[in-house]
Amino acid sequence: MDSKAIQELITQYAPDAAAIGLRAATALTMLLVGYWIAKCASGLVRTAMAKRSIDATLTNFIVKLVFCILFALVAIPALGHAGIQTASVIAALGAAGLAVGLALQGSLANFAAGVLLIAFRPCRVGDWVDAGGCSGTVESISLFSTILLTADYKRIVIPNSQVMSDAITNYSVMPRRRIDLIVGISYDADMRVAKEILQKLVEADERILKDPAPTIAVSELGDSSVNLICRPWVATADYWPTRWKLTEDIKNEFDAAGVGIPYPQMDVHFHKED
Repeated sequence: MDSKAIQELITQYAPDAAAIGLRAATALTMLLVGYWIAKCASGLVRTAMAKRSIDATLTNFIVKLVFCILFALVAIPALGHAGIQTASVIAALGAAGLAVGLALQGSLANFAAGVLLIAFRPCRVGDWVDAGGCSGTVESISLFSTILLTADYKRIVIPNSQVMSDAITNYSVMPRRRIDLIVGISYDADMRVAKEILQKLVEADERILKDPAPTIAVSELGDSSVNLICRPWVATADYWPTRWKLTEDIKNEFDAAGVGIPYPQMDVHFHKED
């Protein structure tokens, strides 16, 4: 090939090559700038979530999600600027996302519920709760499941969607709890003596709070007993030890004072017909 032919080729293709090179350089610059912006934005999100003491698992997920979304918003136009057809790529990604979403419908429901549990914190690690039809101490809350430890040390793994679909009762979140005791006494017993015994017992236990004041009253006249209520307030950590001790002391003091606690009974009358 002589020099004249080479010169003609250069003259013919040089403008196109320069334009392609310029588009490629511009697209690369857009990708680099987009990467830097996505990195900075995700870093700001991480800092903001760390200041709010948001769970590390949720923080990492949100940070990665923000980075991927921002970078994708820049990458697709950059590829289009470089001359690559992006319509088919977007359609393929959409179809793939739909297929994955349908296949992982249950897992995505657990994931969404996990995000809500971590974000709104109806319960925390160490709380005693009723959740998902189970009771126990919260051992961990992940994006897909919640783990409870029962009183007899069984480990229960509950899908987060099951936890969020039902009521969550948290027994540990409040600083104090009320003990609700119903004590039945015989109809022949002296109610004033029984109430004085209950009052003496709640005043003698240092774990029982003075404010709010305990409630001691007659709740109902039952079929075979007069039912008294005893409702003292205690710190949440003292609930069960105080309840057990108070129940035992009531029985002992009633026995010593001759206040009878009747068994359930039914009177049956027979009528003779002539």
